[in-house]
Amino acid sequence: MKVRDLSDLAFRNLREAVLRNSLTTLGVAVGVASLVAMLSLGVGLQQLATSRLAKSGLFDSIFVTPKTNLRGPGGGPPGTRTPAPKARPLDADARAEIYRMPNVIEVYPQIRFFTEVRYDGKPFATMVAGLPESSKASGAFDGMQGSFFSSPKADEAILQAEFAKELNPQTTSLIGKDLVLRYAERQSLPAQPGDPADNSGGFSVVPKEKHLRIIGVVETEPASGFGGFASGRLLIPLPLAENLRAAQVNDLRDILRDSSTDKPTYSSLTVRVKSPSLVETTEDQLKALGFSAFSLLDASKSLRIFFSVFDLLLGIFGSLALAVATLGIINTLVMAILERRREIGVLKALGAADGDVKQLFFVEAGVMGLFGGMLGTLLGWLIGRSLTLGTNLYLHRQNLPGVDISSVPWWLVLGGIGFAVLVSLAAGLYPASRAARLDPVQALRYE
Repeated sequence: MKVRDLSDLAFRNLREAVLRNSLTTLGVAVGVASLVAMLSLGVGLQQLATSRLAKSGLFDSIFVTPKTNLRGPGGGPPGTRTPAPKARPLDADARAEIYRMPNVIEVYPQIRFFTEVRYDGKPFATMVAGLPESSKASGAFDGMQGSFFSSPKADEAILQAEFAKELNPQTTSLIGKDLVLRYAERQSLPAQPGDPADNSGGFSVVPKEKHLRIIGVVETEPASGFGGFASGRLLIPLPLAENLRAAQVNDLRDILRDSSTDKPTYSSLTVRVKSPSLVETTEDQLKALGFSAFSLLDASKSLRIFFSVFDLLLGIFGSLALAVATLGIINTLVMAILERRREIGVLKALGAADGDVKQLFFVEAGVMGLFGGMLGTLLGWLIGRSLTLGTNLYLHRQNLPGVDISSVPWWLVLGGIGFAVLVSLAAGLYPASRAARLDPVQALRYE
């Protein structure tokens, strides 16, 4: 039987029982729509998480600390211990050397200190954090009240929203106002006779004040920690925070200070590279320099595994409706066999082979799957858009920025349609085989 004759006959048969075939096709569409809608949520949430982490600088950042030798050559029984090599200090020279490394675009320390702020004559305890200039592009300041720092060394401050409400419930009225930052400045003491040659005489703290102007209020808590984020309620430019030389908790256990130059040392540095693909290579280079380094690559791998399992579960639940639609296709084609036994007998009497009869039913099943898949993909996209719209309306009422939680990439469109066709063809296996096995003599006697 020619392909054209086969197609014409299949479409004619579908038109004769248009209501029943349309309902079966609609069942396939509903199954595909549920599958596409659920998978689009999984894809959209994964893209949302990935984009937010990428903007925050988490994927292109490396956390560097001084190397400690807790179980190195000096370990083991006392009689067999060998002297451990001196740990390399993470000081200004090391920071400059790291910055000169290929593919490194930024190196900055984490500066946080707990202190007191005076506003309108009242004291408020808070955590101050230095913010690098690159944090402006992290996405955390989208939709903030006010503006970002005018310059890296400006005497300006951005308040975290909850802290701003403590100062004044009407946070917008804070912008443009001044506050006083009262902190303890760290000052080195000269070495005393009898001190080891590689140690200084420690440091003292001197009370200081700094006047800052409030220029913005932000909902999240961006600061200068790993990847650009850490806990901070009052944010100031990182260069300004470094110039303040405020005493931090890490200073109490800092033993790596060079007494001859009094170079600043850091408990940690955040290193940003040009691309996430360069993180692993740069991390190995940092370890070769004598520092400890780690990144969020392992965490991102775990995140991808989580979303893969999540997508799998969504696909399984979404396929349940498609399984029901498969039963509908089987039922429709079996009923068609009973109604068209005489027609099948005539076809066989005219010389149609068993394979031709099978192909006829396969074409009918495939057509229902094709149209059901296309309609279902469209419905799934509309469901995803509706969920995104409803979510954004809720977030808007909560004064939060909108998000896109649904995404239907091209592979999901093709996959949804292809899967519907394959399932429909599988559903047509039994009816097609049953029709092909009909005895033409008995079929012609059927009324």
